[in-house]
This record gives sequence, C-alpha cells and structure tokens, in this order.
Amino acid sequence: MKNLLKIFSGGLLFFCISPMVFAQQFTKPSVALDVPYVPTKEIIVNEMLEMADVKGEDVLYDLGSGDGRIPITAAKRFGTRGVGVDINPLRIEEANARAEKEQVTDKVKFIEANIFDVDFSEATVVTLYLLPQVNMKLRPKILDLKPGTRVVSHNYDMGDWEPQKMKKIETDKGFVHTIYYWVVPEKDYQKKPGH
Repeated sequence: MKNLLKIFSGGLLFFCISPMVFAQQFTKPSVALDVPYVPTKEIIVNEMLEMADVKGEDVLYDLGSGDGRIPITAAKRFGTRGVGVDINPLRIEEANARAEKEQVTDKVKFIEANIFDVDFSEATVVTLYLLPQVNMKLRPKILDLKPGTRVVSHNYDMGDWEPQKMKKIETDKGFVHTIYYWVVPEKDYQKKPGH
C-alpha cells in the first residue's frame, strides 16, 4: 500500500509540474524582441572568429548572443574572454547551460539586458547577427569604441560604412550567408563622409 501511495504521489507531482516546465520552454518572452532568434551555424561562427583574427587576449562581446555559441566557441578555441548579451531570459539560461557543459564558465558570462543599454567599451571584438536597422542603431556606439576594435556581422552590413572584408559562404540547402568585417577607425577618420 505504501508503494502504491508513493507511485500515486510521484505521478501526481509529475502531472502537476510537467505543464509548467513545458510551458516555460515554449512561452514567448515577456520582453519585446528587436530581432528573432536564429542560431548561427557552426561554420559561420568559425568563419566570423577567423575573420576577426580572435586571440586569447581578446575580449569578445556578442550582442544578441542567443544560446552563447560565439563566445563559447571563442573561449574553447582560443581561450578568449567573452560576454554575451541577450534580452531573452530563456536564451541566457541556454547559454549558461551550454557554457557549463563546454566547461568555459571561467571564460564567458552572459548578461540579460537590452544591447543598447550595455557598456561594451572594453570589447576588442564585437560580433553581431542582428537586423539592418538594429546594426544602424548600434553603429554610433560601435564607432565610439577604441580604434582598432574589430567588428564582425553575420548577413547584415552597416549602411555606408564600407566593410574592410566581406565573404560569402554557402551552407547546406544552398543558403548563402555573408560575413562583414570592419575595424573601428581613428576618431578623426570617422568625421569624413561615409563614416
């Protein structure tokens, strides 16, 4: 009888908690998102890091970091210190779990915040997979970073700020992705037209 009671109690607890866990996994965040979550394929992540010539001494900020794959990959491959910023609490949970699984929690951290409210002035590398209008809104803040800071964007440019490098990569199913690369110029250079 005791065993039957334990089984019944355990089953009741499971059926009470399961819907909450399920709902949490698929509930839309309570914050408005400027950009939908679309994970960056590993081949693109690796190309972005190589294009920016990421090293162990760099400080990488991934704005709109999703599940954290860019800072985590940089930490694993190069020992880079990384910070991911995302407004969605579910993405932050995923990123922290992924960092723990990959054993890089000493190298990366994830901040739940609006990317426009975060101070990323310590960055030596900034990675982006946002939308064109979001890139343009961020551009003044990026151009205010230390000269020499490297910026890499997946699929979207920065308007009339010409990239120093651009590469197209075809992934499975024939999708073509474009990676853009810039270096923040000296401040007097930024005053010229087109910057």
